[in-house]
Amino acid sequence: MAPLKLNTKNLTQIASACKNAIKIPSYKRDNAVKEGIVHIGVGGFHRAHLAVYVDQLMQKHGVTDYAIAGVGLTPFDATMRDTLRSQDHMYTVIERSAKGSFANIVGSINSYLLAADDREAVVAKMAHPDTRIVSLTITESGYYYNENTHELQSEHPDIQYDLDPANEKQPKTTFGFLYAALARRHAAGLNPFTVMSCDNMQKNGSITRHMLTSFAKLRGNDQIATWIAEKGAFPNAMVDRITPQTSPADKEALKENFGIDDAWPVVTEPFMDWVIEDQFSDGRPAFEKVGVKVVKDVHAVEQFEKHKLRLLNGSHSAIGYPGQLAGYAYVHEVLANDTYRTFLWQMMQQEVKPSLPEIPGVNIDDYCKTLIERFSNPTIMDQLPRICLNASGKIPQFIMPSIAEAIWVTGPFRRLCFVAAAWFRYLHGVDDAGNKFDIEDPMLAELQAKAKAGGTDPMELLSVKSLFGDDLRGDERFVKTMKEAMEDIARDGVLKTMPKYVD
Repeated sequence: MAPLKLNTKNLTQIASACKNAIKIPSYKRDNAVKEGIVHIGVGGFHRAHLAVYVDQLMQKHGVTDYAIAGVGLTPFDATMRDTLRSQDHMYTVIERSAKGSFANIVGSINSYLLAADDREAVVAKMAHPDTRIVSLTITESGYYYNENTHELQSEHPDIQYDLDPANEKQPKTTFGFLYAALARRHAAGLNPFTVMSCDNMQKNGSITRHMLTSFAKLRGNDQIATWIAEKGAFPNAMVDRITPQTSPADKEALKENFGIDDAWPVVTEPFMDWVIEDQFSDGRPAFEKVGVKVVKDVHAVEQFEKHKLRLLNGSHSAIGYPGQLAGYAYVHEVLANDTYRTFLWQMMQQEVKPSLPEIPGVNIDDYCKTLIERFSNPTIMDQLPRICLNASGKIPQFIMPSIAEAIWVTGPFRRLCFVAAAWFRYLHGVDDAGNKFDIEDPMLAELQAKAKAGGTDPMELLSVKSLFGDDLRGDERFVKTMKEAMEDIARDGVLKTMPKYVD
């Protein structure tokens, strides 16, 4: 039997053909529900995480007022728009593990707006009374956050464009859209919507609040800035689910194994986690009913964030940049190398763990073991280029804070320095065998120029003040360790150098 195209008309036939091996939405959609969430940045992670939680709320608990309206801010999002529209905004989530593959069709995304089509429509959607939450997966660079000053990158051309009142109806950045919509709600006497970051940043909610209120002040509207700061809500959150890029082979496997023709399914692992601060300005769905940890204490969220960002995301950096230099293609291939696996374990245990807070009921050693198992999962085929994307927003978040804390207490950090040195080498765009690879990073031109100018001297790159603080540049032990690692990697390559960093 030929695979069935994923759409509303074929849902019943798909379920029948799969003999209940796949779950389909049984809840109301389209005009029968309210779109209480507007989500900016509909990519793989959003569709495997927040959209799945909302799907479970709609499926199991009859929630009808928190369907999702997706938003894409860049012209590149046109493919997602077209794909979702062709499938009545549904898609398949494929969970893979050693136990096999399981598939669910998710229908919680109810519509999709592309800013390039109609920017006013996006602002109006956010400003609509039905919208209670605007959620974000815009990557670290989308926050225009200066890691050194902890302030908004107000000099960025896109921010400058949006700060011009003449462009208020045609914004470019997330903050331009948020400001325009919130100003409209303020004028209408509505509550501000909650701005809910689902990105991998410590204190993501607090950073979002500060960036947006700073933007409002720079627009010269202190009244709106004060209203956002006092009445708005920006919950801090920790999010976790490994979601590799979808490959053509994934689409073919879905057709062969489940008989579903889905132009853009999502492949992910069974594991999923979300800890979020209970701070919402205009209501929220009962996320706790579907396993989300909704906590009153922001300090608890920050502790979970710190564990996850420094262990999982920090380890992803340790796998990605050296791994690509060494010629690997997938995460599980890196973990199959015993020396590399030992390096990663010792980095987590000896250099990251000492700076982490204790959380009641959380065993850090068990968490580290679980991460090793998740990274070793060969069935999800997680590509190294995916976890290497936009490193300028990752290394300062995931690696450098552990190094900085080690500097303060004169603790060990040589493995962390090896990871940072590998990223500096990675910026040259050539692996240890001389093969070229592509790099995606919003700061690529500046960083690549400094990497080439600096060679094996780290100071050129460390001089980028938006990424690295003075506590790093001014520490002699750190600079010396970085230089040694950079020289070793440049001379001998990653795999020959790594044994020096394994006890």
